[in-house]
Amino acid sequence: MTWLPLCLVIFDCDGVLIDSEPVSRRVLMEEAAALGFRLTEAGAHAFTGQTWYAIKPVFEARIGRSLPDLWPQMLCDRVIARMALTIEPIAGAREALEATTVLGLAYRIASNSSHEEMAIKFSGTAMSDLVAGRIFSARDVRRGKPAPDIFLAASGGIDPRACIVVEDSTPGITGAQAAGMRVIAYAPDGLPAGLARAPDAIVTSLAELPAVFAAAMHPQAS
Repeated sequence: MTWLPLCLVIFDCDGVLIDSEPVSRRVLMEEAAALGFRLTEAGAHAFTGQTWYAIKPVFEARIGRSLPDLWPQMLCDRVIARMALTIEPIAGAREALEATTVLGLAYRIASNSSHEEMAIKFSGTAMSDLVAGRIFSARDVRRGKPAPDIFLAASGGIDPRACIVVEDSTPGITGAQAAGMRVIAYAPDGLPAGLARAPDAIVTSLAELPAVFAAAMHPQAS
């Protein structure tokens, strides 16, 4: 693949900029218990990066019956309520966004979360000013991650070879690769399971991103 000079950075939200995944996992575990089965922390972690709509048929198969059509929105509302009380950014998130601008690069946010969820997440971490007008949700496109749709929408027509995606989950990394974009895995605890193809770079701290972006602005053919 011959990459073009980097023009656009696309950040995932949950697990990359916002430390929201523990809250979502807790809500899933509580919902599983209410439905009559035990979901472990590791089991809940396996849903990282998936939409509530994608999780619904898995839960239905587990309990052997259909859940209400509004079940995904009910979980979304519960997460929003919980996050309104407690939410934290990933260490270095604001600095990473600001450094991207200093490099002269545009950036967008692409998440399987709803706009309502992200509004709470970014306002609760005082980053709304940095992401206003830059947010794309899976609800804006036909298919969420691991499909490439949201990344292509966020690119706004920029050649995918001139884009880099920062992701932490298997669905996110897979979707970005399917979109033909370079992928940086934010993996402080190691790469997620189930990847068919390795990311183009791995960082364990968001402080490493500016150097990776700067290098991608002058790519070499590979």
